[in-house]
Amino acid sequence: MTSKELRQKFLDFFEKKGHIIIPSASLIPENDPTTLFTSAGMQPMMPYLLGAEHPGGNKVADSQKCFRTQDIDEVGDQRHTTFFEMLGNWSFGEYFKREQIQWMSEFLFDELMLDPKRVYVTVYRGNTEINIGKDEESAELWQKTFEERGVDAEIADMAEEDGMSGARIFYYGDKKNWWSRAGVPHDMPLGEPGGPDSEMFWDFGEDLELHERSPYKDQVCHVNCDCGRFSEIGNNVFMQYVKVGTGFEPLSKKNVDFGGGLERMTAATNDLPDIFMIDVFDAAREKLEDISDKKYGENEEETRAFRVILDHIRAAMFLAADGAVPSNKDQGYFTRRLIRRAIRYGHQLGISDSFCGDIVDAFITTYGEAYPDIGTNRDTIVEEEEKFNRTIVEGLKVAHKMFAEKTPIEKSKFHKFMLLHDHTQILKELWKKKRGGEDYSIQKANITQGEIDNAIITGEEGFLLYQSYGFPMEMIIELATEARLFFHRGEFRRELEKHQNLSRSASAGKFKGGLADNSEETTKLHTATHLLLKSLRTVLGDENINQKGSNITAERLRFDFNFPRKLEPDELKKIEEMVNEQIKRDLKVERLEMSYDEAKKMGAIGVFENKYGENVSVYKMGGDPSTPDGRSGQAFSLELCGGPHVEHTGQLGSFKIIKEEASSAGVRRIKGTLGGGKK
Repeated sequence: MTSKELRQKFLDFFEKKGHIIIPSASLIPENDPTTLFTSAGMQPMMPYLLGAEHPGGNKVADSQKCFRTQDIDEVGDQRHTTFFEMLGNWSFGEYFKREQIQWMSEFLFDELMLDPKRVYVTVYRGNTEINIGKDEESAELWQKTFEERGVDAEIADMAEEDGMSGARIFYYGDKKNWWSRAGVPHDMPLGEPGGPDSEMFWDFGEDLELHERSPYKDQVCHVNCDCGRFSEIGNNVFMQYVKVGTGFEPLSKKNVDFGGGLERMTAATNDLPDIFMIDVFDAAREKLEDISDKKYGENEEETRAFRVILDHIRAAMFLAADGAVPSNKDQGYFTRRLIRRAIRYGHQLGISDSFCGDIVDAFITTYGEAYPDIGTNRDTIVEEEEKFNRTIVEGLKVAHKMFAEKTPIEKSKFHKFMLLHDHTQILKELWKKKRGGEDYSIQKANITQGEIDNAIITGEEGFLLYQSYGFPMEMIIELATEARLFFHRGEFRRELEKHQNLSRSASAGKFKGGLADNSEETTKLHTATHLLLKSLRTVLGDENINQKGSNITAERLRFDFNFPRKLEPDELKKIEEMVNEQIKRDLKVERLEMSYDEAKKMGAIGVFENKYGENVSVYKMGGDPSTPDGRSGQAFSLELCGGPHVEHTGQLGSFKIIKEEASSAGVRRIKGTLGGGKK
């Protein structure tokens, strides 16, 4: 069964159960400043899980695009990906455990034809401290549905180290089978909803010896083991409690939130323990084999490189299509990091020429029908690759020379240390004590202070790789780890902060350019940038266009803005004409003072996403004020800005675009001049 078939089968199944099918939300969350990406199917649903009315009703289903940054370093094994599709069905007070478990059983065993003898489930053990008991209802519902299919389903409550003991349904505690946005019950704030969940696992079987060949071979295998034998294919969350001052109370309206990874479900239906062997990766994997002249699966290290490249390019493609084009900040930083990491692993496969565009094109062919806009911003990935290709070879040479001057930690010690769950915290403690002049030993791994001193990549050394060769911090850490060395992140961040402070000082006018003077010409050109930004948004039909940089001299303006492609000549002509039309209208330029919230309500544009104070200055160009203070009425331009500006746009004379070009990936640049004007 292909992923396309499975996706459609899931949506059709729940549509027949009375659910409304809704489209995927963007990977870039709307109206949620707490997170950079949509990382779970429930994320866009939170307002409705918390009580708001969903426009589609109380029963909905979807396939949601998701991206998880925390999985980047895990990619390379058989089952981790950063991007995935989450199949979901939701009940906002309409049905609960009985219906959900029954329907999920029907879908898994009757629709997907999964063998129930190879499916295991977990349920919530309960917690006496919060006065919530075992989720016996879910356990018994699962037991019934297994027995209806002729499968004995013993329910067990045991420690992980006790293994399986012939059971099929297992109780686990807060960390495994409790869901809330904040995590375990103890971490939940007052008013936060949460509840038990029930996960489903597919067993790839003992014959493959996945456990015996994993780093966990010395531990007892169980359904939550990370060895790869068991794959979680779905999780039913039963949101039925709310945290109050005295503990937890039942919610008046109980919700169901199911999420199941499309890729993992597809792997289970095809009995493929390697998720990169399912159909969505076929075309890209074969293209990468052609480019590298290597065969997937023949060599462990090369296969790991294949997986990193396939995952990262696919994720970068989806991120870019949703607007997160490669950059040095926010979501774009992760897109850049994915592309550059993929390029490094391309070098491990012996690929020295550009290849990302070919892999993206293979994925576009695969996903084009389900996601028609998936090719949007494809060229930004190619441009990012071209940029990094100019520095990576020399950067790797410098890194290897730098590392050769260090003394690596002995192999067995280093591996033992890296397996410790708290190794990052141990290093932080090490460096903290080192600054205090104390000798320190990492007892658990038996690594001495002297060994650490000889194996450290300093922050200054790391910053050289970052600034001169474009290596993201995470890539430097990865390279150091492969060489059995440590990287001083704290020192690196201090070096980066020093660099940023210098840059901020420069942009404040301490070098020629910017708006370093308030002369008549620079004031005019600065005013013109407001008209230019509004004209760009209007002509290009994109209200998400914002200023990304500006440099103004007495002779010309230079204006950077986010946009994925080169502007056409007729577009530039229309933009220029619109600016000149507003100059000809001789619009009044007014400065208004108001609260930041009031400015947002008016629709004022805040460039650079600055941190504004309680009161702000808003410059308004044009419009007929309908209130005495001039705070309403339709304006051509409305921007938060510190000034200075002319009093009337007629003072600008005429505007001429002299050049349009690329500034960086996903950012375009316009240079323009002014001529004449009223005094």
